Amino acid sequence: MIRTVTETPRVWAAELPAHPGEQVRLQGWLHRHRALKSVSFLILRDRTGLAQVVCAAPEELEAAAALSEETVLEVTGTASANPQAPGGVELTGPVIRVLSSRAEPAPFELYRPVVPATLPVILDHAPVALRHPRLRAPHEIAAASVAGFRDALDALEFTEIHTPKLVGSATESGANVFSVDYFGRRAYLAQSPQFFKQMMVGVFERVYETGPVFRAEPSDTGRHLAQYTSLDAELGFVEDHHDVMAVLRGALVGMVERVRARAGAACALLEVELPEVPERIPEIHFADAQELLAAHSGRDPRGEPDLAPVDERWLSEWAVREYGSEFLFVTGYPMAKRPFYTHAEPGRPQYSNSFDLLFRGLELVTGGQRLHRYEDYLAALAARGESAEPYAGYLQAFQHGMPPHGGFALGLERWVARLVGAENIRLATLFPRDLNRLAP
Repeated sequence: MIRTVTETPRVWAAELPAHPGEQVRLQGWLHRHRALKSVSFLILRDRTGLAQVVCAAPEELEAAAALSEETVLEVTGTASANPQAPGGVELTGPVIRVLSSRAEPAPFELYRPVVPATLPVILDHAPVALRHPRLRAPHEIAAASVAGFRDALDALEFTEIHTPKLVGSATESGANVFSVDYFGRRAYLAQSPQFFKQMMVGVFERVYETGPVFRAEPSDTGRHLAQYTSLDAELGFVEDHHDVMAVLRGALVGMVERVRARAGAACALLEVELPEVPERIPEIHFADAQELLAAHSGRDPRGEPDLAPVDERWLSEWAVREYGSEFLFVTGYPMAKRPFYTHAEPGRPQYSNSFDLLFRGLELVTGGQRLHRYEDYLAALAARGESAEPYAGYLQAFQHGMPPHGGFALGLERWVARLVGAENIRLATLFPRDLNRLAP
């Protein structure tokens, strides 16, 4: 059977202003129905925005009266100029066809300019709540960010890889993992693609991956998730972690550029101020950061192996004051706080060739230089009282020659949450998974 193409072309809501005087076809959801005495206005929503449909004839008013918000419609009519309509053009003389009726009302009115619902209501009704333009916008920004990440690394001739999310051993030495029954054997959900991306440096030299990672962290905060999206990269033949930091800086530039180009409307709706990525992102060594915090923040963190959230916020504010940068590298974290595969700082073995990137008061990225010699891995595991046997598959790559290498992992949801100013990372996450939530 040969299907004929509909004579009237479908246009997107955002395209309607380009078709004045033409017969066009819109498809989407009924966003708002405003009925006046002698005319009804239907606001139709599709993936590009809103369009106004004017019903004035008796048969048009009768058809409109039977419609409820979130009904899925196809509307054919004439694109007519009207300065008061969205984009200056509206649809008149409509012929309305219902494609799908709603079974029950949405949990809140989606046409409201702000979201009139609490976070639990939003999350419990996510499949429909996310239709609200302000709730959808962060995910448009996330999609553009991932596209920009890919653009930047593809331009540097990285190879995109896709690695297993079921693994036989824990990446971070057994901490915070979800165990699963794998055909009668114990397996784990991957905390990161770390081992696999290092192995693939021995194959492709430069690799990246975007995908889910899993952390069984008992933290019920506005910045932690049990599953999140990690943007990972690993590259070979580095001098040290500064080569990795340079690649990360390029990835950030690509992400910002792509968000600006592809998600500009979403940024405007949420009043997002996109950051400027400095030509050289300022950096401070962990030991110097602790001294600075002790002298000026009113809190003495010296001797602690990591930065507290309050320290990250203070250092971010300091970077803005001193360098005009919303980004700050903190380098040289203590080896005691880093995984066994981390390369030590030459001359100061208590510190590491690693870094975190702070952005607007929050740790966004962790990365650094890795060990690359087989004997160094055996020594590092022995120093931590661990057997090399569970890591046999991983260590195999290092038995056959690996270049000096390093990489990083960027948390997508944290990036988006910082961009849009979300107080809770769940507002930047599709169907978040945390201590309490497994549905929807």
